[in-house]
Amino acid sequence: MKISATVITLNEQRHIRQCLESLQGIADEMIVVDSGSQDATLKIAAELGAKTFVHEWTNYADQKNFASSLAQHEWILSLDADECLSSSLRQDILQAKKATSQAVAFEFPRKAFYLGRWIEHSGWYPDHKERLFLKSKARWVGRFVHESLHIDGPVVRLPGDLLHYSCESISEHLRTLDRYTTLAAEDLWHRQKRSGWTDLLGSAFAAFVKTYWLKQGFRDGMQGFVIACFAGYYNFVKHAKLWEIQQRNR
Repeated sequence: MKISATVITLNEQRHIRQCLESLQGIADEMIVVDSGSQDATLKIAAELGAKTFVHEWTNYADQKNFASSLAQHEWILSLDADECLSSSLRQDILQAKKATSQAVAFEFPRKAFYLGRWIEHSGWYPDHKERLFLKSKARWVGRFVHESLHIDGPVVRLPGDLLHYSCESISEHLRTLDRYTTLAAEDLWHRQKRSGWTDLLGSAFAAFVKTYWLKQGFRDGMQGFVIACFAGYYNFVKHAKLWEIQQRNR
């Protein structure tokens, strides 16, 4: 098994070095597809041996599929720039490269580092992600947000963690939520969903309860409480933005 690692970027100089360094010795080829960075992202990627490309942004799925199309090898390892392989996951992938398997894709748990703490509950972990796959058997789908991999064949789970260095501050989290709630509202509108009082308030309350109590966010300390509050906030803003779109299109 030879692996082409793909990473999509936009102004990721803070994360890209750690991401690519974790791929060295695992990937037989590293591909970075950038959508217009104004920082040193591409310079750092090139220094670390990655092949760099610039491609105009449409959406997450399109960008990742374009990156896969550039790969020389059939096996694709797709990471986000703020993710990297743990030492245990590196070993798991090395073993998978040597073994014989009927799998067309591999998934592994993703663990997030949030506000100074590894999150082990709150619905954030284990958060299994399919990221290693045969490009002839898998394709990214999703027009707006929360892209997913459509896989035609068996998937095998590896135990090692994919490490996710998510938001480093409350302000950064708010900026991220602003972007994603806009995309989510547009997705709902195009799927002919509509929003009212019940959606704004009910979905926010339900998201908080699910995250903090049912998903045991309380075990993640203050960070877990913040995550639960933001889960409710995300749902409220998503439906508020959908309502705003409805008003513009009356």
